[in-house]
Amino acid sequence: LDADNYETDPCLKEIRRAENYSWMDIVTIHKDKLPNYEEKIKTFYEEHLHLDDEIRYILEGSGYFDVRDKDDKWIRISMEKGDMITLPAGIYHRFTLDENNYVKAMRLFVGEPVWTAYNRPADDFPARKQYMKFLAEEAH
Repeated sequence: LDADNYETDPCLKEIRRAENYSWMDIVTIHKDKLPNYEEKIKTFYEEHLHLDDEIRYILEGSGYFDVRDKDDKWIRISMEKGDMITLPAGIYHRFTLDENNYVKAMRLFVGEPVWTAYNRPADDFPARKQYMKFLAEEAH
């Protein structure tokens, strides 16, 4: 995606239309830009899940999303300017900055944003059970 022209990027516009991403904001994660920076960074790095998909589009900077594979092992996903990721509801994950300690990202949601993170263990939520069922089906 064209992060320099995200406001007019036709590809982003089409993704938002097709996926019904009706709400968005922009967050800057840097010690001089994010209130309670140290606390937030620790929270982002706690292994957690959400009951809705988490969609992030990197406009500037870089960082890592860590996710668990079907065998519960970590996979590190490097994210940089122009990258978009959708983490499905129910997947355990965490986020951290890289050595640049800076990222500016667009957060996208279907409908109103829901910010609640459920730290592991959170296996009893229907979103987690549905995600695990999806993994089992994909394995076959």
